[in-house]
Amino acid sequence: MPDAPRGTAAPRASVAAPRPQRADARRNFEAVLAAASGAFAENGPNASLEEIARRAGVGIGTLYRHFPTRSDLINALYVEEVEDLCRTAEDLYDLPPWDALLIWLRSFVEYCARKRALVEGLNRDSDLFKNARDAMYGTSAPLLARAQQAGEARTDVEIDDVMHLVTGLMSVAYRTDEQRERVLTIALDGVRAIRSTQ
Repeated sequence: MPDAPRGTAAPRASVAAPRPQRADARRNFEAVLAAASGAFAENGPNASLEEIARRAGVGIGTLYRHFPTRSDLINALYVEEVEDLCRTAEDLYDLPPWDALLIWLRSFVEYCARKRALVEGLNRDSDLFKNARDAMYGTSAPLLARAQQAGEARTDVEIDDVMHLVTGLMSVAYRTDEQRERVLTIALDGVRAIRSTQ
């Protein structure tokens, strides 16, 4: 893996859907996305679009004007989640390397939990999905690289390994939140560089 800059990653292209220009239309767009996030989390990708419009405080016609199909809404929400995750990574570049990596990985855990509600409605072969994945990897890889360069993270892992590890852990059903946290802590300890005891 090539060296990553200390402060920032290479510029990335945004994968987010363009916002409407008019302020009221932009507010409606964002209100629908926020309402959809809650509705899909509660009811999965088949959540009622009428209920989403009601939660957003808009008419169903307004929802369809911004998102003509359910798939359009799911894709936009997914991309919005990825953009938030990318911004989180970029905001962490100036923190101590291991702290930054841990904070981002915990943000990734929360993203995995939200994505689970959308996964059935996503087209994983689409360019949108691939571009979002590339953006996410492109902003998180420098965090791992910095931790590796600082001797804080193992040098025999790549960001793909770490993300598969966390994604796998999040697909398991746990008895309690405490158990999930213990398992996650054990896994993340495995990413940390082994310190010599001598």
